[in-house]
Amino acid sequence: MDLRQGAVEDLEIMNNSWKDKRVFLTGHTGFKGAWLSIWLDALGAKVTGYALKPPTEPSLFKICRLDRRMKSVIGDVRDGVKLKKALLAAKPEIVIHMAAQPLVRESYRNPAETYETNVMGVVNLFEAIRASSTVKAVVNVTTDKCYENKEHARAFHEEEPMGGYDPYSSSKACSELVTATYRKSFFNPKDFAKHGVAVASARAGNVIGGGDWAADRLIPDIIRAALRGEKVRIRSPRAIRPWQHVLEPLSGYLLLAEKLYTQGPKYAEAWNFGPDAGDAKDVEWIVKRMFGHWPEAPGYALDKGRHPHEAHYLKLDSAKARRQLGWAPRWHIGQAIDKIIDWTRAYAAGRDMLAVCRAQITEYSLK
Repeated sequence: MDLRQGAVEDLEIMNNSWKDKRVFLTGHTGFKGAWLSIWLDALGAKVTGYALKPPTEPSLFKICRLDRRMKSVIGDVRDGVKLKKALLAAKPEIVIHMAAQPLVRESYRNPAETYETNVMGVVNLFEAIRASSTVKAVVNVTTDKCYENKEHARAFHEEEPMGGYDPYSSSKACSELVTATYRKSFFNPKDFAKHGVAVASARAGNVIGGGDWAADRLIPDIIRAALRGEKVRIRSPRAIRPWQHVLEPLSGYLLLAEKLYTQGPKYAEAWNFGPDAGDAKDVEWIVKRMFGHWPEAPGYALDKGRHPHEAHYLKLDSAKARRQLGWAPRWHIGQAIDKIIDWTRAYAAGRDMLAVCRAQITEYSLK
């Protein structure tokens, strides 16, 4: 089904407001970026992507041949000159920044590169936006891990202090601070009539979905092990995370970007997009649910090696997004896992995965 034929009008953002909108999307070759590229293309947006080459092989970007459906610029956000040139050439109305070094364990191995990408990358982007005369709305996507996590038994809301134990989390906290600084200094909502740019940041939980082949992420590790007939090794079985299907935060980003575009400074803030409280599950629960679909799989084993610190307890409070944006999760964690299994089986069967992704977006939008 072609989403451009009106199949997604049930969801507020799925109207004609995105048709022919010029969107500059960084990180379009990654897992989340590829899903968002598919969604934006289906809505009729004119998308220019800027990112490194796909980070995994296989990759959702290549499988769906997204380079044929958008303008794809391969570049590094650390290259401010190239980034600025690409953004100005695209003349975007909306900018969604998703390019990042996204892995906690990789940030321990390469902390300098993590900071260069996640901090200076967003600085370079905002400098390019300052030079643009077309940008009206900016969404910088960070993470739930940007908060100063003291392991308290409650969800984080947007006004809590930034922090970060590991380089990745800290770099994303820095990205939030950079965003707030540029918003106050150059795109202040009080002066919106002069500059016309509305800037917001978006924080999401542990995002899962079909087409994720990243290393050191639980769902891809489980799928790889199950398909090979091996036990998956898990590090922290009792660690609790706000798991959510990739379409959940993406719908939030799209809704937020539309609000910024149409109503500007009213929504130029930080926003959480997390799952319902009941979907914050520990790692072992996720593993057991996944293996329920593969009864012949060998199961799992605890990896008793030494591992760098990762937060044990993490939840997001999304009450503001629910109240002010009208956003709410649509798929609970069990449904999200079912969709991953469906996607994986379709891929193994050699189906048209662009059509499969579009079908899942349609199903999500019409729920």
